[in-house]
Amino acid sequence: MKKYQEIKDTKTPLIGSIPLPWRFMIIRRAITGHKQGFYSTDDYSDKGIKLLRISDLSETGNISYENAPYVNINEDTYKAYEVRKGDFLFPRTGSIGLIGYKEIETPSVFASYLIRFRFKKSISTNFLKYYLTSYPFKQELLSDLHGGVNQNIHAENIKNRNIILPSFEEQTQIAKYLDYNTSLINKLIEKNEKLIELLEEQRSAIISQAVTKGLNPDVKMKDSGIEWIGEIPEHWKIKALKHISEITLGKMLANEDKGGYQIKPYLRGANINWEKVNVDDVKEMWLSDNELKQYRLKENDLLVSEGGEAGRTCIWKSELDECYIQNSVHKVTINSKCNPTYYLYHFQTYGKGGYFNAIVNRVSIAHLTREKLKEVKFLYPPAEAQNTITNYLDYKTTQIDKLIEEKRKTNEYLKEYRTTLISNVVTGKIDVRDEKIPESFTQQ
Repeated sequence: MKKYQEIKDTKTPLIGSIPLPWRFMIIRRAITGHKQGFYSTDDYSDKGIKLLRISDLSETGNISYENAPYVNINEDTYKAYEVRKGDFLFPRTGSIGLIGYKEIETPSVFASYLIRFRFKKSISTNFLKYYLTSYPFKQELLSDLHGGVNQNIHAENIKNRNIILPSFEEQTQIAKYLDYNTSLINKLIEKNEKLIELLEEQRSAIISQAVTKGLNPDVKMKDSGIEWIGEIPEHWKIKALKHISEITLGKMLANEDKGGYQIKPYLRGANINWEKVNVDDVKEMWLSDNELKQYRLKENDLLVSEGGEAGRTCIWKSELDECYIQNSVHKVTINSKCNPTYYLYHFQTYGKGGYFNAIVNRVSIAHLTREKLKEVKFLYPPAEAQNTITNYLDYKTTQIDKLIEEKRKTNEYLKEYRTTLISNVVTGKIDVRDEKIPESFTQQ
C-alpha cells in the first residue's frame, strides 16, 4: 500500500516514524475531564440504568450491553456517572489495555474499576477508538502498571500518555477506512466462529448418537427407561457406574510431611479438560505410602471433575511418569471387560447434555459426589460394539477437530492482521487518504 513520502522520527521505539505534519498531544490536553466509576453495595435490579463493568469491554474497543446489569440510582448520581456517546472507559485494574468506546445512546453509568475520559470535540473520537486500542498504545499503558499481584493503573498515568494526531479531516478518513476494513475482517471472524459452533454441535451429536444408539440403523430397539436417552439397541444392557468401574475420589490437599510422606505431582479440577488432561501446571503435595497406592493414576483411567463444571471428563494417557489426584477429581477405573474410551465418550454425552448438572449437589458450588456418581446409569453394549463405536468416533472426531483447529487458526491470523492494520494506519505507516470507501458502507 502507499506510504507517506515525508516522515519524521519520533524516537519512540513502539511508534518509529510518523508523517511530517502529524503531531503528538499529551492526553491531559486533549480531554475535558475524567472520573473514577460508580460504587454501590445495592443489588442489581430488573430495570433501570445499565451499569458498565470491565467484563462489558472488548479488545476491539466496543461496549457490550447484553450482560451489563441494571441499577436503580437517583438523578444526581446518574448525571455524575453517566456514560455519554463519545466517552471512553479505561480499566484501572484487571484487564489493563482494554478500552470501551460508547457509540450508541444507551442510558448507562460505569463501575468503580473503570475511569471515564471525555475528549475535546476538536478530536475525532472514532479515530481515537482505533488509536487507543492499537498495539503501541496498549503496550505503553502496560508499561505504567503499579502494584504486585493486583496490578493497576492510575488516571494520571493515562493522562500523561501521548496520542498522535493527524489533521481532523485525515482522522475522519482514517476512521472511515478502518471502520470499513475491520468490519470485513470481523465478518470473516464471526462467520468462522459460527462455523466452529456448528462443528462442535455436530461433533456432540455424532458422539451422542453413536454412544446411545450404536452404528447399525436397522437394529431392533427397546425403551431404555432413561427419559432423555429414549430407545437403545435391544441387546444392550444398562448398569450403574459402580458395577463397571472402581471409583476413587482424590486426596485432601496436604502441604507438609506428616512423617514418612513423599512429595508427588497431583491433578486438580483445573487440569481436567474435556477428553484430554492439561499437565502444563501441575502442583505437588505430600502422600503416605498407602495413599501412593490408592490415588496413583494408571493408563486409561477416566478423570472426572467433582466441582466447577461437574462431570467434565478426560482420559489419562500417562502424560507424566507418575501422578496422583486431589479431592476435586474422581478417578474412574473402567473394568477390563469394557473399553474406557467408549465410556469417555459416554461421559461427554452426559456432561454436555446437561445430565450431570441436573444431579449435582448444590450449596454455592456444584459438587458431583462419589455417592451420586457411582449410581449413574450407563449403557453397556457388548465389548465388540464398544470397540467398533470407539474406533468410529475416534475417526469422526479427529476429522471434525482438524476443521475446528483450522478455523481457529484462521481467526488468530485474522485478529493479528486486524491488529497490525490498525497500528500501521493510526501511526502513519500506511497512507489511506485516497482509499475509496464504498458509498453503501459510508451511508450506513
